[in-house]
Amino acid sequence: MRPGYGRIDKILLLTVVLISVLSVFFLYSATYVRGGETEDINPIVIRQILWIILGFIIMLFIANMDYIRVLDFAYFAYALNLILLLFLLIFGGERYGAKRWIDLGFFSLQPSEFVKITAIFALAAFLGGRREKTGALDNFIYSIFLIMPAFLLIFLQPDLGTALVLVPILFSILFVCGENIKYVITTMVMGLLSMPIFWNILKDYQKSRLMVFINPDIDPLGAGYTIIQSKIAIGSGGLLGKGWLNGTQSHLKFLPERHTDFIFSVIGEEWGFMGALALLALYALLIGRGIRIISGVDDIYGKAITTGFVTLLSFQILVNIAMTIGLMPVVGLPLPLISYGGSNIVATMIGAGFLLSASRHRKR
Repeated sequence: MRPGYGRIDKILLLTVVLISVLSVFFLYSATYVRGGETEDINPIVIRQILWIILGFIIMLFIANMDYIRVLDFAYFAYALNLILLLFLLIFGGERYGAKRWIDLGFFSLQPSEFVKITAIFALAAFLGGRREKTGALDNFIYSIFLIMPAFLLIFLQPDLGTALVLVPILFSILFVCGENIKYVITTMVMGLLSMPIFWNILKDYQKSRLMVFINPDIDPLGAGYTIIQSKIAIGSGGLLGKGWLNGTQSHLKFLPERHTDFIFSVIGEEWGFMGALALLALYALLIGRGIRIISGVDDIYGKAITTGFVTLLSFQILVNIAMTIGLMPVVGLPLPLISYGGSNIVATMIGAGFLLSASRHRKR
């Protein structure tokens, strides 16, 4: 193992722990039934606690290992992840109209959550191994081809939101690895120009989500219902909120997906603007520590890996919160460390673990 240059980033570690603990309180409130026959904790909350404990153990294990060694298995892990996605697409059963989960009995595995991680390492291994060709067009093209299978397999589930996460991850890693920025800009422009073609291959529900983003009132009881209720919930919270367990939109079940993609709406209603701002401050601290780690890593592999994870966290936080307040279309991305979901919790903890590992080997 390479000698460590410093101690683990305790601020990042404590921030992850604090957000995870808060998620239990938020999730308990989101699943709370006022006037119910029983006061027992919802099984969803129990499972979330177990996932957090498992994720925390994995995070600490990764934090105390040399993250560079994982690159030896980067392509294998990525290929295995692609096989799972292909298996899911062919043999997987549908749930909520999509094939995203492999049922393992006691729990369900969502391979698309982990392909974000394996894709980061595959890109880091590829670009780091071709340092002498940094800036070359073939480097850029091969990187796109490397990510394309994961993008297509996730898109076909269909899961547009998770597939789109791979795009900023790819571009940010290319940028930090010194690839030609002109290629990135050209690709983005071509993507925008191809939007009419892209529109025709979207599913009907995906088109509806994009249309209600422009005007939710065109389908207030259908595709626009969730975003309307979300905005009502957040707006009714005011400055200080209605108080924990006192949200009406969630407890009266007006707000769908309140324990998963729209849990930020519950937070906004019960804790108000100040509570939501406090959570955003914790996320900002988390991202800030990640950026600090990126600046301190002195090798291309480490910069690619840490940049990928910081981009992943930042993009998911931005998109989830923006869609709950109506600033972006609903794309089904969870709020990291907060939304219910074992695969997302563990995957996020794995990412945090590699950031912590990188913090031990930075130059300052």
